[in-house]
Amino acid sequence: MNYFKHLPATLYLFGEETLPVTFRNISVYASILDEVKDNLSFYNDYHIQEFERPDQVSYKLYNTPNFHWTFYLLNDKLKDSGWPLSNREVMEKIYTDYSDKVITTRANISNKMKVGQTITGQTSGATATIDHRHINLGQLVLKNVSKDFVVNETIRSTNSDGVVESVVIKSFENEYNSAHHYEDVNGNWKDLTINSSTGNLEDPDITWTEVTNMDRLYNQNEEMKQIRVIKPSQIVDLVNAFKEAVR
Repeated sequence: MNYFKHLPATLYLFGEETLPVTFRNISVYASILDEVKDNLSFYNDYHIQEFERPDQVSYKLYNTPNFHWTFYLLNDKLKDSGWPLSNREVMEKIYTDYSDKVITTRANISNKMKVGQTITGQTSGATATIDHRHINLGQLVLKNVSKDFVVNETIRSTNSDGVVESVVIKSFENEYNSAHHYEDVNGNWKDLTINSSTGNLEDPDITWTEVTNMDRLYNQNEEMKQIRVIKPSQIVDLVNAFKEAVR
């Protein structure tokens, strides 16, 4: 990355080496771009297109690929998470990160159906192991699923004390299609609440929107594509000021 060549050289002793070597001082940081990234006179908004690389965007805007590093310094989300994925790549990530099966129930599972227990469907005969849980959503994330469970069937499991536990299935689906969270009309995250009379989880309010694991990762990636870039008329002056500041 061209960014690093602007940093001053320093002598650094690595590990158990006896002689220091010349190395770019990556601890040096100039706040020049931080100071202008919220100043409308210095930047434009830009939407990263499908399959565009940083160097390609730099060439499109500035007729050189060498200013791609400014995108990372100007946009904290790129600095923290990297360049956005293509639609194909984000779908591959979704299927990889959320590859399990999920049972959702409205039963309160805070004190039962714990991680490591084996569950059995009383209608389907399906079995699985509970890998982890999302108690606030009533979700059991499963491993070693033998076959499909059936909606509205009862599943049973014996806990470590030999007590048989049971809950009724509300849904059985791929993890990427299961709820990551719910949002109200203002976009605030909402947890399901426990009904004080029944002890079970309430259904989400009809005004809430279910955001699935797939929705969340896809939306996050789309948000990453909207960035700020230094105006072409300002880029050379700002890059030169940055170089001078880090020397």
